[in-house]
Amino acid sequence: MPQPQTRLPKVGTTIFTVMSQLAAEHKAVNLGQGFPDFAVPQRLVDELDAAMRAGHNQYAPMTGVPALRQAIAGKALRVYAAQVDADAEVTVTSGATEALFNVVQAVVRPGEEVIVLDPCYDSYEPAIDMANAKAVHVALEPDFSVDWAKLKAAITPATRLLVINTPHNPTGAMLDADDMRALQDILRGTDVFLLADEVYEHIVFDGRRHESVLRWPELRARAFVVSSFGKTYHCTGWKIGYCIAPPALSAEFRKVHQYNVFCTFAPAQHAFAAMIREEPGHDEQLGAFYQAKRDAFRAQLLQTKFKPLPVAGGYFQLVDYSAVSDLPDAEFVKWLTIEHGVTAIPLSPFYEKAPEGQRLVRLCFAKNPQTLDAAIERLKRL
Repeated sequence: MPQPQTRLPKVGTTIFTVMSQLAAEHKAVNLGQGFPDFAVPQRLVDELDAAMRAGHNQYAPMTGVPALRQAIAGKALRVYAAQVDADAEVTVTSGATEALFNVVQAVVRPGEEVIVLDPCYDSYEPAIDMANAKAVHVALEPDFSVDWAKLKAAITPATRLLVINTPHNPTGAMLDADDMRALQDILRGTDVFLLADEVYEHIVFDGRRHESVLRWPELRARAFVVSSFGKTYHCTGWKIGYCIAPPALSAEFRKVHQYNVFCTFAPAQHAFAAMIREEPGHDEQLGAFYQAKRDAFRAQLLQTKFKPLPVAGGYFQLVDYSAVSDLPDAEFVKWLTIEHGVTAIPLSPFYEKAPEGQRLVRLCFAKNPQTLDAAIERLKRL
């Protein structure tokens, strides 16, 4: 019988699945995979129920339910002062991961290069491989900032796409206005497209401003901006995201989208449209909601041997475990899960080549206080 020849030889089961399975087997407190363990807003549940009862249970339009695309455009104007054409520039997707994949397939050709900044989210490179293109990894600095001179040097005539992620997963670092100006200068005069992964756009702390590409017209003209309702509304299992891009770029994006999933879960689209329209305070207050969780968790971590690193945005906390163990991070997280009942995610899978001797793991604080309390009690025993 014929045997498949893999298109993704470097890919196995993701570290998130591996660690979540290990957590379940050993009844560990799972601070690994990034999902909240608290309820979604009640209004969202009610709107979903109402949409299903109203008969919105068949295929949605390929580009997304008009009311949701209009609500997304309205939010872009309210939050970023960006004029967005709901019909020509907004596409609703089955999660941000689908949108990220679609962008790469839409504009990257075989043999071309895509620059990613390490550590980076693990879905980027497989999408690049599926396009028969080459991922060019540019390492972030030790504080997870971007060395713009190093990035500029990585751009070649073969570079077709640059991927940025702010707030950043897994580190929580953010790009500021000076970074965006540097990015503009570097890309000006090139044929490089920009993919802005902004799924944690509303989870920002300490008075920081999220520098969405939508705020920067020169960048926006070459960019696909991707976000996720799952992160904003605590419903990662619903898998609804969207992409905002100029009309010509959206047209290419939609060619891939329509033959990938065609459309996405219709009742949820109506529910999100109502939430954005009727309860804008939810996204406006999200940063403060998660900052309280971050601050409480960091204070608890100071009672352990783990050293928390700065977190400007997102809902992940990097910790240095050097005072606990000399094990490499992939071995350490398994030991921590099996022997001490707390699950984390190692940082090394986010790199092409992780820094030698780095002892960092990622913890998710998008959890109920009881979950975090239980994890800290176990970590304090180390």
